[in-house]
Amino acid sequence: MMNQSAVFKLAVLLLLLVYSTDAKLDIILSKQDVMVGEEILLLCKASGEGEITWLKNGEDIDEEMVFKVDETSSKLVIKNAKLEDAGKYTCRCIFDSGHEDDAQQVLFVYEGPSFENTKTYHEFLEGTDAVVLCQANGKPGVDVLWLKDKQAISSSEGQRVHQRSDNTLRIEKVKREDAGTYICQAQIRGRTIYKSLSVSVVVNASPKVHLKEEVKKVMAGPEANISLLCLVDGLPKPNITWTMPVAFDPSRHQFNSDRSQLTIRSVARPDYGEYVCTATNKIAEASATTMLHVFEAPEVFVSTEQQRVPVGQRVSVSCNVSGHPYPELHWLNKHNGRTLDSTSGRVRVVDGVLVIDEVVPSDGGLYSCMAVSQSGNASRDVAIQTQPSSPHYMSVLPGPTSVLFSLKTPPISGGTPITSYVLQWRQSEAEQWKEVTVPASDRLVISSLKPYTQYTVRLAALNIVGLGKFSESSIVRTQGIREPDSPFLSSDEMKIEGNSFSVPLKQIDDGGTPVLHFNIRYRQDKQETEWKEMQLPSRADSVVLKNLAFGSDYQLEVTAINANGSSMPSKFNFTIAEQPYKGSSMTKGSVVGIVMVIFLVVFLVVDATCCYRNRCGLLMSIAVKIFGPKVPGLKMLEEIDGTSNGGVKLKGMTTPRGSIPQTGPPTVNKEGQLTEVTCDKAPLTKHEKIQPDRDLHVVSA
Repeated sequence: MMNQSAVFKLAVLLLLLVYSTDAKLDIILSKQDVMVGEEILLLCKASGEGEITWLKNGEDIDEEMVFKVDETSSKLVIKNAKLEDAGKYTCRCIFDSGHEDDAQQVLFVYEGPSFENTKTYHEFLEGTDAVVLCQANGKPGVDVLWLKDKQAISSSEGQRVHQRSDNTLRIEKVKREDAGTYICQAQIRGRTIYKSLSVSVVVNASPKVHLKEEVKKVMAGPEANISLLCLVDGLPKPNITWTMPVAFDPSRHQFNSDRSQLTIRSVARPDYGEYVCTATNKIAEASATTMLHVFEAPEVFVSTEQQRVPVGQRVSVSCNVSGHPYPELHWLNKHNGRTLDSTSGRVRVVDGVLVIDEVVPSDGGLYSCMAVSQSGNASRDVAIQTQPSSPHYMSVLPGPTSVLFSLKTPPISGGTPITSYVLQWRQSEAEQWKEVTVPASDRLVISSLKPYTQYTVRLAALNIVGLGKFSESSIVRTQGIREPDSPFLSSDEMKIEGNSFSVPLKQIDDGGTPVLHFNIRYRQDKQETEWKEMQLPSRADSVVLKNLAFGSDYQLEVTAINANGSSMPSKFNFTIAEQPYKGSSMTKGSVVGIVMVIFLVVFLVVDATCCYRNRCGLLMSIAVKIFGPKVPGLKMLEEIDGTSNGGVKLKGMTTPRGSIPQTGPPTVNKEGQLTEVTCDKAPLTKHEKIQPDRDLHVVSA
């Protein structure tokens, strides 16, 4: 009984399980999150026929919103959704089988998010504190998050850039790197519904100006170019302008693309002054100043560069200088190196003017006007020239018919070289002075005087300015007529060119009678070397020797001859250097010619050797053509002693007429005929075969 009851219950449970498995109910929803104003459709689908009803949050729904589709489906339509339409919706079905089932679906209705009255562009000044607002709206609620470069911004108060609790973005002490685009992201609370807004932040900075050099120094000149650099900073990028002490000249003043660099070409003195660089943007204006110092190299201007003034007169030369800074002016006596800074006295400088009263010969020479300043030095020379001074410290040497002056110290030149001397003489004070002008480079000699006669003599120096004062007079008495003095040879004027030698010849004193000629002797400076002699006429002015031996020392003696005899010889030694090496200058033709000559000589030697030893060759052939077989000096027939294998000795063999003698020993051929070997080892022809009965003697061994 109990077993049957248990079986019955099990069958009922299985039936209910099968029945409940077949009875299914589903809600199909177009979307779960619905924005306010949208239409909502919920479809309830049952697995079998039955009666379907709708409930919201457990309460029945207005039947106007419910539409029956068929026996197994029902739909719920909400037009123009409102926030209050959100909630839990239940579809319940009572199946015809009596089974009841339901299905539930939660509907979410939202509004937003939106960013009403939120600015998307902000500008802040560098260094200030900035706050950026994000007014995000939405229902039932909105969460805000700030991002930059896809990174969330911290909400920690300790950060310089952070998000505050009121959803604003705060930037403390704004920096340039804070500029950029920020994202304000609003999310419906509890849902994955987002909306983003881009906000631009711009950082501005006041202009700052810095000049690379506050003071610039330059030397003026056509090649002088300078650049002034103005370093500018600021946001937005400032505009640059320049203020200059001179008017803008596009040919001399040039700017780069942003006008941050000013280049001045051919800097001149007017360019001196302040240069102001000004930077301006919408925030502010700033400027900086540099001082340009333009230096000018000193210049010197003199009234004359050469002044000739007679002794005893006054001379003045003015000097002006220019430059920046203004240079100091100094006069310098270049002869003694002294600076003339006195404003009084015979030699003085007054307001840049050099003044010399009562000029004396020692005042002559070069004077220099100098300009000295920080920018350099400059000078101009002035040559003051006057007559020479009177000769002093001289000696007078009389000759038979001449007087020789010798100056131990030359006179003061007066600032320009002494060109000549004026020599004067007279026999008595009643006579007029007689004079002769002698070049300064010559001997100071008065000639053609009377022997044994007393004269008063004196001399004075002469330059381009004029004649200086005469020396004190000297009384001399000429000597008698005698032999001439030794000729004068100057080693300073000696010339040696290759193996030729020349030296000027000067006669000091002719001894009172004309020189007739000069005797010249020379030889190599070696023992047992003979002297070579020659004569030169009295008018000769030099000794010239040619074709001398290279690399040799020579002795030279020169003697002057007049009617009374000969002078002492004037001796002179000189050396002829080694002959310089001259490299080969042969041409290609010369080389070819030499090679051909060598070849011809070798050929003749070889041919001659062949002729006389072997009786062959070109010479032998020519000799036979000319002389016939009997060539003079040669044997026409040579005895040949030899032993053959058969013990036969050949003797007295002759050569056919007209053929060249053969020198090789004869041989016997296979036919028993004799043949002869020539110079070129060739056998005799049939016309040259030896006649055995007449020309050959056979001797047994």
